[in-house]
Amino acid sequence: MLSFIWMCLIGLVAGALAKLIMPGKDPGGMLITMLLGIAGSVVAGFLGRSLGWYHEGEGAGLIMSVVGAILLLWVYRMMRKGPAAG
Repeated sequence: MLSFIWMCLIGLVAGALAKLIMPGKDPGGMLITMLLGIAGSVVAGFLGRSLGWYHEGEGAGLIMSVVGAILLLWVYRMMRKGPAAG
């Protein structure tokens, strides 16, 4: 149970840092920010294992979690924009 609470706290910090680095109109309050950080950590861990940076079962650190959350924010904003009218 303590690891789940720790994961949520790190997710909240990572999501908040990602939103601080990429300011703009994004949905959600504290819960969405926390979920963004947790999802960013999952994405960063997957990419890190794919690139050989992390071993199996090893999680991403705070910096990579922030990078993963920034990547998710960028993807969200690109999808929200829709296709470019040309």
